[in-house]
Formats: sequence, structure tokens, C-alpha cells
Amino acid sequence: MTLPTAPTTDRPFVIQLEEFSGPLDLLLHLIREQEIEITDIPIGRIADQFLAAIQVLKLNEAADYLEMAAYLLRIKILMLLPRPLDAEEWEDPRAELVRRLLEYEQIREVVGWMLRQAGERADRFPRGLVPEAPELPPPPVEVTVDQLLQAAERLVDLLPARVTHRVVPRPLDTEGATRRLQEMLRDREQLELAELLGERPTITDIISMLIALLEQARLGTIGLSQVGGFGPILVTRATAHEAA
Repeated sequence: MTLPTAPTTDRPFVIQLEEFSGPLDLLLHLIREQEIEITDIPIGRIADQFLAAIQVLKLNEAADYLEMAAYLLRIKILMLLPRPLDAEEWEDPRAELVRRLLEYEQIREVVGWMLRQAGERADRFPRGLVPEAPELPPPPVEVTVDQLLQAAERLVDLLPARVTHRVVPRPLDTEGATRRLQEMLRDREQLELAELLGERPTITDIISMLIALLEQARLGTIGLSQVGGFGPILVTRATAHEAA
């Protein structure tokens, strides 16, 4: 695989590569390209290839890639040092790098799986507004005359029963109201309408008294007055001169 050459510009350094998203990605690519086992990395060869790759890709100014290059060179130096006599205490300098590569590879597999699932879901459930199906009118129903008559009978049964109101005439006692008025004005010159009606007057009593008052006022035997709006109605006995 030929590594692409990134164009050089005078603008601030920005890395945008389609193949690699970081130093671990580039390192993992070099290992997979040569079919090397991650747990047994030939660190000298991989370090040299990594340095050559970042020079070709013009990444020798990126801090992350330079840090990885320095880390690989440090591991390379540690691998060249003689091992201690007690091999049990010796720890492979590549162990931390192997752990990071394995974790990164797992993360990349999970991200790839999620991207594939998202692509399948997008193909299965595309975005966009799906118009609702128009409501179709119900199909016509064929009924017979007997069915119509039965339906009409059920509707009639549901109708409320007719309530008949009987109006009973109540006879007015105008003469009795007139006598009550005259008797109460015999000893008093003035009184209120409420006194004439009593404590619990009926509709018949009220109408009878009002007719009697209007009739006596027309004859001039009494006078009707009211002090202010909604004030009590005063009934005044007329003098003999006023009545004449």
C-alpha cells in the first residue's frame, strides 16, 4: 500500500487523513499490513517504518505522532539492553504498547459495528415524512325495509316520555285583599306593602293585593309612593277631601 503525501501549505497544521485517525491507527495498519502478531512485535522494524511513514505523510510536526515515535524508539532501546540474570523480574517493554493496541483494535471493531448498524437502520428506515393514508369512506351498507322499521322503533323507544303539564287556574281574591287593605288603613294613615302581604304570601295573594291597590288608587282612596329606587312601597290613606 502506497502512503499518500499530504500537501504542504502555509496555514496552521491540520491533519485530515482518510486512512488513519491517529498514531495508534497508523501503527496498527503497519502491523496488519505485514501480518505481524501484536503480542510479538518486532519493535525495531516497526519503529523504523513508523518514522518513515510520518515523514512521507508530512506528520513529523504532529505532537501525537512524534510522541508515538519517541515511545517506539524508547522501547527499541530497552529491547537492545541486556536482560537481567533473573528473567522472572524482567518485564517486556512492549507490554504496554500491546495493551494499548489491543484496546484500540477492540474500540475500532465496536465503532465499525455501530456504523454498519446505523447504515442498515438508515436503509431500512429512511428519513423523511411519510404521509398518512387518506381515510376512505365506509362501504355502503345494504338494509331492508324491515331493518329500517326495527331501527326506527328502537329510536322511538329511546325518546324521553312526553310530559304533559296541566295548568290549573288559581282564582284571585281581590275582594278579600281590598277588605284587608281597608281594615289595616282604618287605624293607620300609612303602611308598607310588605305589611299588607304578610309573612308568607302566595302568588295569588300578591297578585290579588296588587290589583286591589291599583283599583283603590284609581278610585282615590289611597296613595302609593316609593322613596328611591328599590325602596319600600308606601300605601297612604287618602283624606275625605282627597277621596272626594
